[in-house]
Amino acid sequence: MAATIGSALGWWARSKGERTAIVVGEEALTYRELQDWSSRIARSLADRGITRGERVGVLGPNSLAWPVIALGAMKAGTVLVPLNPRLKPAELRKVVDDAGITTVVFPVEFAAAVDETRALGDGFTGIEFGELAALRAGGVDDFRIDLDPDDPAALLFTSGSTGLSKGVICTNRTLLSIVFEASLVEEGLRPGTTTLLVLPLVFTPGLVWGLLMTIVLGGKIVIEPEFVPGKAARLLAEHEVQAIFGVPLIFEAISRSAEFEETDLSSLRTAIVGGAAVPVSLLERWAKKGVALRQIYGMTEAGGVATATLVQEAADHPDTCGTGSIFTEVTVVAEDGSPAEPGVEGEILLRGPGVTPGYWNDEESTAAALRDGWLHSGDLGKRDDQGRLQFVDRLKDLIITGGINISPVELERVIGEIDGVEEVAVIAASDARFGETPAAIVKVNGEVDEAGIIEHCDRLVADYKVPRYVIIRDEPLPRLPSGKLSKTAIRAEYRDVADRFEKLR
Repeated sequence: MAATIGSALGWWARSKGERTAIVVGEEALTYRELQDWSSRIARSLADRGITRGERVGVLGPNSLAWPVIALGAMKAGTVLVPLNPRLKPAELRKVVDDAGITTVVFPVEFAAAVDETRALGDGFTGIEFGELAALRAGGVDDFRIDLDPDDPAALLFTSGSTGLSKGVICTNRTLLSIVFEASLVEEGLRPGTTTLLVLPLVFTPGLVWGLLMTIVLGGKIVIEPEFVPGKAARLLAEHEVQAIFGVPLIFEAISRSAEFEETDLSSLRTAIVGGAAVPVSLLERWAKKGVALRQIYGMTEAGGVATATLVQEAADHPDTCGTGSIFTEVTVVAEDGSPAEPGVEGEILLRGPGVTPGYWNDEESTAAALRDGWLHSGDLGKRDDQGRLQFVDRLKDLIITGGINISPVELERVIGEIDGVEEVAVIAASDARFGETPAAIVKVNGEVDEAGIIEHCDRLVADYKVPRYVIIRDEPLPRLPSGKLSKTAIRAEYRDVADRFEKLR
């Protein structure tokens, strides 16, 4: 059927083929070039025997080749699995196994990491970026597999509060629904838009709201290989950017750059921020430049953005996240499932066309999250008398650092492997730059010190997960009557970690 990402790309290649689609540094691709190159990649994958429905992992930082390969994988009918390049081989191995990845595409500098990942379990095929980059040259090519819009198109892995990563299923239908809904409510997301992406392509904001949103709308996406605040400010004006997304850290850094005050931001129509607490002072700083920077609430399971503050309410209600969207509903319920009264805290529930159909090969988690037509977020919120949502806290234990989820349970398991560690609890510590950062509270029995714990973590998990605070104590950690650690009591005892203890990294 025609309702796919690939069909949208094909349309723009035929109707606006000379329009610029992707800019990365000094390189650019038109829609015709993007269509042909991604089609040749799709054809190559099919010729290698990679069949429809197989999971293909794409590893690596932002580059010109990454989005083309990702689009090629989707046009080949495979299920795209973006792989975070900051993960260590043991972490990559878990995603490979959970998704059942049969092929990993990677830049040459990741060859050693891929080999180590392969050695930790069953084999998989590896393809270097260079092999597919060589397909850039060639004639017109419109190859793509005919797909069912409800088949899985991508798996986006998100850390769970249980420590188990979960593959959120995205179909062409849910992805196109996200684009369609956004195009109806966001002035900056119309056909022909220009988007600046300073976030990694591997995460939901970069892949869905950056790449796929822009390509389906026939716009231009300017992708930065790395985030440089001053350069990002210049690019906003240079490309007359209409839409930008990010976590507070991104907008804060841009606004503190020397270039910000002199930058013309009059082209910006959509500037949305989320993934961590947003200071009102940050919103005010952008407002002085004529930009209504607006808070969002969302999650990977709902396509990244479920609701955003209305432009006309940004100044008067900066601490809210809107009332939902044109097709996406947001509600808050009490413990018994009944609607919470205005001002009363409860769990945030969502439903809409962009909500995932479930988790990959995980019926239990799917059944727990999707009940009676609603996605249960596990987050705590409240609404005012006009239905505006205010995020309060997480019912889950997840730590969100710079917009990236970290599972405390995963870190607790890693630290618990160290000889001499008796008990460990990982909690969120406030951090001026990242919003939150992991803090490990550890009871030891032996010669275990802070440096050894950090060194152990650094070998096994991505750098952003390594605790910045390690507190070693002699007394047992507080427990519930059931015998489980009392995270509530531990968080209360160490609520001022950042003030009382030295940051170790």
